[in-house]
Amino acid sequence: MNARNPYELGTMTETASGDEATFDIVASDIVETIPSALIILDRNLVITSANGVFYQMFRTGRRETEGCHIFELGNRQWNIPALHTLLEDVIPNRASVEKFEVVHDFPTIGQRTMLVNARKISRPGKHDGSILLAIEDVSDERAAYAESKRNWKLTQSIVDTIRDPLVVLEFDMTIVMASQAFLTMFGSTAAKTRGRRISELGEHQWNVPALRHLMEKVLPENRPIENFEIEDDFPGLGRRVFNLNARKISQPGNHAHRMLLVFEDVTDRKQRERDALMLTNEISHRIKNNLQIIAGLIAIEIRSTAAPSLQGYKAMQARIGAIADLYDLISQSSRGESIAVDAYLREIAKTMSASLLGNTSGITIEVKAEALEIESDRAVPFGLLVNELATNAIKHAFPGGTGRIMLSVGKAGDHIELTVADDGVGMKDQDSAKTPEKRGSDYVAIFVRQLGGTLTMSGSERTGTTFKIRLPLLLDPSDGVEPILA
Repeated sequence: MNARNPYELGTMTETASGDEATFDIVASDIVETIPSALIILDRNLVITSANGVFYQMFRTGRRETEGCHIFELGNRQWNIPALHTLLEDVIPNRASVEKFEVVHDFPTIGQRTMLVNARKISRPGKHDGSILLAIEDVSDERAAYAESKRNWKLTQSIVDTIRDPLVVLEFDMTIVMASQAFLTMFGSTAAKTRGRRISELGEHQWNVPALRHLMEKVLPENRPIENFEIEDDFPGLGRRVFNLNARKISQPGNHAHRMLLVFEDVTDRKQRERDALMLTNEISHRIKNNLQIIAGLIAIEIRSTAAPSLQGYKAMQARIGAIADLYDLISQSSRGESIAVDAYLREIAKTMSASLLGNTSGITIEVKAEALEIESDRAVPFGLLVNELATNAIKHAFPGGTGRIMLSVGKAGDHIELTVADDGVGMKDQDSAKTPEKRGSDYVAIFVRQLGGTLTMSGSERTGTTFKIRLPLLLDPSDGVEPILA
C-alpha cells in the first residue's frame, strides 16, 4: 500500500509525532505485515483500501475493490443482514464486532468459512469514523474440527460396541474416552471420567507402581502390556480380578498418539481355576497316599522275599516312589499345570536312596538342575525314565558297592537335556553293539518315545556310562501318552 490510500489506525497516535505522512507510512507497513486479510471502510461502508493478504485470499485486485461498497463486493457475498446491522452499529456507538462468522460460496475460492472482526478507527485529530475489518479464513480448521468430531463419534460408537471395558488415555494418563461398558461396570459417567488420570479413579485401585511403570513405556517405546493382573476390592463390585492389556494407537494423518487400555474381568475364571487346582491337589494327595500304601505293602514283601526276586521288588518300589513324588509335588504346587524339574529330581533321588540303597550304601545320588518346568502330565514318564536309568546304574555299575550317580538337567537351545551319568565300571564289550535304548531297558525306550526325545550314550569300562536325553523344551500334552507295555 502507498500513501495515496493510507491505513487509518488510531493506535499509532503516540508514534506519529504529529506527522500525518509518517503515520500513514508506518501504519501501511504494519498492516501489510499482518497475516489476516484487512480492509478499510469509510463511514458509508465503502472500501477505501485493503492489504495484500485480502487481494490474494479473494483473488481480486485494487481496481475491483477500492471505492466499492462492502455489500456490493464480488457477487454480494458480504450482503448479510446481520453483518449489515453490526457494521452500521459500529460507527455511532463506537462498538466492535468480534469473530462474526460468515459461511458463503465465494466466487473463485468456493465454499469458505470466514471470521470477521470490525473496529472503528481514526487518525490523530480526525473523526472520520472509518472501520477496520479483519477477515480470517478458518475453513480448514472448521473442516478439521468437523472431521475430528465425526471421527470421535465413530470411535465412541466402536468403543461402545466392544463388550470389554476400555479407556483411551493421553500421554499423561488422562482419560479422553471411556466405553459404556467401562462406565457401567464401575458405576461412573463420562463427565466424571473424562479428563481424570487413570490412577485417580475409584479408590485408586489402578494406582499400582508396577502398572504405572509399564504404562509409561507403552507410548514412547511402543511396548504393549499383556495380561497384567490386578486383584482388589472395587466399590459396588466387591473383590474382582482384572487382566489389563494396553496398546499404542494412532489416528491416520495425525501425529498424536494415545493408549488403548482394555480391562478383562477374569474373576470367575480365576475362581474356577482355583477350584480346579484345589481339586487336583486333593486328588493328587490321595493318589500319593495310596501309592505309599502300595509301596509299604511291597516293603513288607521284600522282607520275606528270596534274593532272586528281591531286586525286582525294590525296582518296583522305586518306580512307585517316583510316581508318588510327582503327585506330592502336584499337591504342593500353586499351579498344578507344571512341575519344577529340579525339585522333582531331588525327590526321586531321595526316594531311590531310601528304597534301593539304604543308609549304609557307598553309592550316592547327586542332583544338578536348572530352574525348568515340565508339564505335569509328562512328568510321570520323565520321572520313570530317570528312575529306570539310575536303577540300572545302581544294579550294574558298582560291583564294589561304591560310586556316584549324577542326575542333571538343563536347557540346551530349544531343548531340555537330561543327563544320567555314573563313574562305575562302564559298559562291557558285548553291550557296546546294542542301541542306547537297549543298553538301558525296554522301559527306557518307551519313556523316551513318550517324551518325544532322543537318547545317546557314551563311556567305557574306565570312565563309566553317561546317558543323554534331549527333550523338546515345549512339550505338547495333546500328543497323548503311550501305554507302558512291553
